Amino acid sequence: MTRNRSPLPPARTSTQSTSDGRRLINRREFLRLAGVGLVGLSFRPGKSLPDRLIDFPAGDRLGRVTAGKTELKAHPDFASETISNLYEDMVVVWQRQVVGWDTNRNNQRWVETPDGYVWAPYLQPVENSLNTPLTALPAGNGMWAEISLPYIDLALENPPARSPGLRERIAMGLSPRLYFSQVVWVDQLKTDQQGQVWYRLNERYGSYGDLLWASAEAFRPLTPEEVAPIHPDAEEKRIEVNVAYQSLSCYEGRAEVYFARISTGILQEGYATPIGEFPIWRKLISVHMSGGSTGGGWDLPGVGWTCLFVGTGVAIHSTYWHNNFGEPMSHGCVNARPEDARWVFRWTQPVVAYEPGDITVQMPGGTKVKVIEI
Repeated sequence: MTRNRSPLPPARTSTQSTSDGRRLINRREFLRLAGVGLVGLSFRPGKSLPDRLIDFPAGDRLGRVTAGKTELKAHPDFASETISNLYEDMVVVWQRQVVGWDTNRNNQRWVETPDGYVWAPYLQPVENSLNTPLTALPAGNGMWAEISLPYIDLALENPPARSPGLRERIAMGLSPRLYFSQVVWVDQLKTDQQGQVWYRLNERYGSYGDLLWASAEAFRPLTPEEVAPIHPDAEEKRIEVNVAYQSLSCYEGRAEVYFARISTGILQEGYATPIGEFPIWRKLISVHMSGGSTGGGWDLPGVGWTCLFVGTGVAIHSTYWHNNFGEPMSHGCVNARPEDARWVFRWTQPVVAYEPGDITVQMPGGTKVKVIEI
């Protein structure tokens, strides 16, 4: 599992405009505007937090830039004219997906925007859907919720930051941030003096201990029905992951009931997805994943719909940090689109209850995952 994140480019001082005269900001200005007033804040009982909802572009479907830097092109081809540079976390209107003609790349998917074309692997499909805040949490310890905006900025309740990724963002002068489709656990809510509701996020699994607050409108509560099993009585369930074709198929007996494009381990020593047949031994609705060495590690909170099938931590899970499915991208895991990972999670054995959202099984384990390379 790995983030597809290019090194951050040098800050630029110039700005550019689109063909119709609209101004495009550079990365330094974008980060300043997106994070102004947010860095270094911590939540204190009895004090209000500033509004953290970003004014995203209007559109039924949007795309968030996942690379440190990419280019907006005049045509769906890297050889075409560059209209502007787009930087990490910029959001554009996603009009449609088209096929390009770059002979140097396997993935030919491009996204057409009102101003040009962006290579699809660097653009996460996102929505901008606000939610009505709850006035009280469901009975129990809290609730699972999914981020429904391109991203949401957070405030740290208990500084200093503990997780490596959070420490890195704060050191760069950036606020904590979560992204569309991440799944988190909400264990408290608070209404401030202006009547705005805030949710506290307290990761249940893999947490470093950071407690974070965010505007409630950014979170869509998940219901127990959305976690309920799919085809629970079906017999002979199995999953086949084909490394050569970068595909995942779910079978009930001999019938294929689900198919998805995925991303397995990158073609580098130590990162290949293990070949063989393995049982699912643990499932989590959401988990904080981290690992690797300094400079080459990863720190990923809120990874949803995780099905562990190798004891070293290899899993099928939701992915929000790239959109390059069909190409090897991970440090060994099986990266899947959020909607695909959720379906697989619900369909496989063992069944996971909404509360606590985690289950570990003894051998012979749950649904078998067979990884092949032909």
